[in-house]
Amino acid sequence: MTDVAPLIEHSTRPASEPSTPASLAAALAAELAPARAHTLELVAPLSTADLHEQHDPLMSPIIWDLGHIAHFEELWLTRNLDGPIEFVEMPGLYNPFEHPRRERGTLALPGLAEVRRAMEAIRGRVLERLARADFSRGPALLTGGYVYRMVLQHEYQHCETILQTLQLKRGAPYAPASRCRLPAGSPPAPEGAMVRVPGGEIAIGTDDHTAAYDNERPRHPVALEPYWMDVTPVTNGAYLAFIDAGGYRRREWWSDAGWRWLTGAAVSAPKHWESSHGEWTTRTMDLVRPLDPARPVCHVSYWEAEAYARFAGKRLPTESEWEAAAAWDPASGTVRPYPWGDEPPTPEHANLGQRAFDTAPVGAYPRGRSAVGCYGMLGDVWEWTSSDFTGYPGFASWPYREYSEVFFGGEYKVLRGGSWATQPGAVRNTFRNWDYPIRRQIFSGFRCARDA
Repeated sequence: MTDVAPLIEHSTRPASEPSTPASLAAALAAELAPARAHTLELVAPLSTADLHEQHDPLMSPIIWDLGHIAHFEELWLTRNLDGPIEFVEMPGLYNPFEHPRRERGTLALPGLAEVRRAMEAIRGRVLERLARADFSRGPALLTGGYVYRMVLQHEYQHCETILQTLQLKRGAPYAPASRCRLPAGSPPAPEGAMVRVPGGEIAIGTDDHTAAYDNERPRHPVALEPYWMDVTPVTNGAYLAFIDAGGYRRREWWSDAGWRWLTGAAVSAPKHWESSHGEWTTRTMDLVRPLDPARPVCHVSYWEAEAYARFAGKRLPTESEWEAAAAWDPASGTVRPYPWGDEPPTPEHANLGQRAFDTAPVGAYPRGRSAVGCYGMLGDVWEWTSSDFTGYPGFASWPYREYSEVFFGGEYKVLRGGSWATQPGAVRNTFRNWDYPIRRQIFSGFRCARDA
């Protein structure tokens, strides 16, 4: 093997953790409040009908998501702290295993006022418990404040799910009360440009137990051959060239499974693209506009990403290749928790935070560049990888199998990097998302790789 790199140490959490139980409790309480305010801000423009309708069989009624957020918090931040873990999801109305998504529109769901009262009452009990939490001698769930960050990330992730629902919403489009302005930026390299990533034994994953999920652990060495990685995610303009070249008609660019999906789905462009008289438009929430060739392509399935990569003479990266390109700094021989370094994400680093309601043009965040020269690895669009979702060597399920382990196997593909609809507290270089390869309602794009 050439270009050997040493196995590297790293952590996913910033070095400046609160030093006392009281300061940690205060810090966690300070994170809980804005997360809830943001959740309620997202749904504030919605009518009662919007909240209760099942806008797509793939998605829950939004009022169900709100109730589920509250009862998951009650379970993990009150009941499961009193002893052995009794349940992993609260039994009853808001249990996702008792009530699959396709059935939730038929449930007798309460109104928003009732759900908000429950959220406030549960939060009051949670804060009372947090004020007297013993992080040094309590159950393992309390160590480093882990269970509070787990619940925070759960709420962040459901807000992204709500945004997926709002993107699919029928009737009047979702019009947010406000949206942040995105930087214009300029492409950092010609379309399709790639950077060479040296191979070697690279540390993948983390041993962090204060924020990382079990599927991110443990840190382990992976031997990688040198490879090339796209500088940016694939853009609308590049993907349009694939369409114009007959991308949805030419069998040679599709795998057998991808072609079976394509013939059954009968699609000819990414979701939310429309063509009229040769002109393409896209819709993001309440915005319909001419196709912007400089933005990352979004709402594509794994099979579409795979076909495009073959059209371009490339392939999709493995998730280890993706993580190495995001995290590895060859100059210092270290890996980073974020592509740009140790500093948690800010609006100058990446398009995260759910307030843009849109993707940004590639190159809009030069401060987000990874050490090897890749841009936009966090934010804008989740990026499909070629890897199946499985446990790492030495994986141990904790604190419950139903978050990760029950989904391991060949049915799901891993996505990395977060999207504009991801909160900064729910993404890092080691974070692993997963979904069926047919899914297009997620804010999914991709970048390509090639053997060196």
